[in-house]
Amino acid sequence: MKLSVVIVNYNVKYFLEQCLLSVRQASVGWDVETWVVDNNSSDDSVAMVREKFPEIKIIANVENVGFSKANNQAIRASKSEYVLLLNPDTVVQADTFQKCLAFMDAREDAGGLGVKTIDGSGAFLPESKRGFPSPWVAFCKSFGFSALFPKSQLFNQYYLGHLSEDETNEIDVLVGSFMLLRRSVLDKIGLLDEDFFMYGEDIDLSYRIVKSGFKNYYFADTTIIHYKGESTKKGSLNYVRVFYGAMMIFARKHFKGQKATVFIALMQLAVWLRAGLTLVSGLISRIYFPLFDAFLIFIGLYFLKDFWSNYYFKEADYIKPIFMYFNVPLYVTIWLSTIYFSGGYDKPVSMRRILRGLVVGTILLAAVYGFLDLELRSSRMLIVLGALWTGISITALRFISNFIKNKNFRLNTEGVKNLIIVGSKSESDRVQNLLARAQVVKNFIGTVAQNPTTDHEFFLGSLLDLAQIVQIYRVEEIIFCSKDVAAHDIMAWMTKLKSSVDFKILPEGSQSIIGSSSKNTAGELYTVDVNFNISNQTSRRNKRLFDVLLSIKLLIFSPLLIFFIFNEIKFLNNIFAVLTGKKTWVGYEKSTSANLPKIRNSVLSPLDAVHLSDANQPTIERLNYFYAKDYAVWRDLEIVWQAFRHLGK
Repeated sequence: MKLSVVIVNYNVKYFLEQCLLSVRQASVGWDVETWVVDNNSSDDSVAMVREKFPEIKIIANVENVGFSKANNQAIRASKSEYVLLLNPDTVVQADTFQKCLAFMDAREDAGGLGVKTIDGSGAFLPESKRGFPSPWVAFCKSFGFSALFPKSQLFNQYYLGHLSEDETNEIDVLVGSFMLLRRSVLDKIGLLDEDFFMYGEDIDLSYRIVKSGFKNYYFADTTIIHYKGESTKKGSLNYVRVFYGAMMIFARKHFKGQKATVFIALMQLAVWLRAGLTLVSGLISRIYFPLFDAFLIFIGLYFLKDFWSNYYFKEADYIKPIFMYFNVPLYVTIWLSTIYFSGGYDKPVSMRRILRGLVVGTILLAAVYGFLDLELRSSRMLIVLGALWTGISITALRFISNFIKNKNFRLNTEGVKNLIIVGSKSESDRVQNLLARAQVVKNFIGTVAQNPTTDHEFFLGSLLDLAQIVQIYRVEEIIFCSKDVAAHDIMAWMTKLKSSVDFKILPEGSQSIIGSSSKNTAGELYTVDVNFNISNQTSRRNKRLFDVLLSIKLLIFSPLLIFFIFNEIKFLNNIFAVLTGKKTWVGYEKSTSANLPKIRNSVLSPLDAVHLSDANQPTIERLNYFYAKDYAVWRDLEIVWQAFRHLGK
C-alpha cells in the first residue's frame, strides 16, 4: 500500500462529502486507502459515507476522542508507506497525491510534507508554512509584530514570512489540515501525542520529526482549499483557550528551565490579551449599529425639539429641559428595542425588519404617551418627526457603512447577488434546481462553459473569459460545477479573482453547494435539506422573549392560577426554571432524532396540544419535526393555551 489518507470528521457532513470526492479523484491510478474516523457526529456523516463511498474504511467512535487520538486509531490500522492526515473541510487537486508522493520518493531526508493552502475566498493561508514556537516567536505573534511586518524574517518567524508562498522550501512546522508523513519516520518517533486534544499536535509532531534528523517541506507545486472555520470557530473564547493551552503543553514538553518559564508566561499573557480582544471585538460588532443609532436619534431629537418649539409654539423654551432627560432616553430605548426584536440588528441587514421595528416602536410610543404626566407630554408631533428622522438617519448609516466596506451603495448583504455558474448545461440546470428547492434567491446572469464554445445563445463565454465576464456583469458570486471544472482550474481562478466575488462549488452528484468567504467564519451552504425556522436567530430571540414575558405573567397571577393547574408546586418550579433559562415552555416531546436543532428542555410539547397519551414514536418524531420546521411564536402560544392545565408537568 502506497498511501493511507486519514480524515477525522466531526459534524461537517457536506464538507466531508466534497473532500472525499476530491480524494477519490486524486487516488485514481494509485494504491490508496482512505480512512474516515468519525468523532460521534450527530449529522449522519457516517451514514452518508457508507452510502456514497462504500470503498472507504470507517471508524465510528461513540464519543469525541479528540483529533490526535482519532488520527492514531486509523494510523495504527493502516499499513501503507505514507500516511496523509487530511482535514474534512479540504479539497485536493486531481494530481496532488501524484506530485506529493513523487517529491517524497525523491528525497529520503523528507519526513513530512505540507502544501500550499488557500481558503474559501482564494486567499493564501500563511499557516501553510510555519516556524517552531519560541519565546521570541510567541512575543512577536502575541503583540502583533508578525502582522505588522509580514515579510520579515526577524519579526514573522511564526509564518516564515521571508519565504515565498510560490516556492518549495524546507520549513519547521507542517499544517495539520494536510500532513503527508513517511511511515518509517512515524515508526521511529511515535504517533500524535494524545495530550493534545485539538491544536498543537501538528507542531509537536513536526518538532519530533526534525529532532529525529528528518526534514519538513513546504511544497508549492500543488494547492488545496481549506475551508477554515468549519471545524473550528476562531473568533471564540474557547478557541483562544484551547489553542494557547496547546502551546503551553508543547512548551512544558520540549522546553526546559528559563526558556520554558518565559514561553509559558508569554502564552498566558497572550491568552488574556486575545481573550480581551475577542470580547471587545465581539461586543463592538454587536453594539456598533445600536450605539450609532442611539447617537443619531439623540442628536436628531435635540434639534427637532428646538425646531418645533420655534416653528409651532413660537417660543424657544416651550419644550422643557426634562424632555432631553426623560422623553429622549425613553424614545431611544423603545425604538431600539422594537428594532432589535424585529430582527433589525440581525445579519444580513434588512431594511424591512428595521422599518417594521421602527413602526411598531412609534405605535407603542404613541400609546405610552397618553399615560405620561402632563409635564412630560411635550408634543405628539415630536414622536412623528423623531420617527421620520430615525428612519432616514439609520437607513443612511447602513448605506454609508456598506459603501465604506464594499465601495458601493447596494446593501449586498440584503440584496440579491449577481450569480454565474461555470459548468455544462446539465450541471447548470442542476445548480438552478438546487437553489430553487433550497429557496435561495439569486440574480442568475448566465452560464460559463468550461471550454471554448460557439453556443453563445446559452453560454456567456468560456472559462478563459471569466475575469472579463465578472467585470462586465458585476458578478458577485460564482458556482463552479466540479463535475465539469477541474479542481486545479477552480483554485487557479479563486486565487486570481480572490475576494472580489464569493466562490462556491457543487460537488459531482451532491445535493449541496458549498463555499466559505472567510477563514474565520463558518461556510455558506446551499442544500436541499430542511431549513428549520427554529434555528434562525430571530426565532430563537423571540422564543426566549416569549418565555420570559409569559413566565412573568404566570408568576404575577400564580395565586389564582394554581387552582386550575395540576401540580402547583411543579408549576412554580417551572416558572423559575424558564425564567433562569434552564427550560423553555414549549419544545420537543422526548425525541430520538439527532438531526433536530437543539433547544432547551421543555415543559410542554406539540403532543400536549393534541392530547394524545399513547402516541407512537414515529408520530412523536413527526410532531417534533414540523414544530422545528414551521416554528413561530404564535405556535408556542397556541400550545400553551390548549395545554394550560399541564404547565405543572
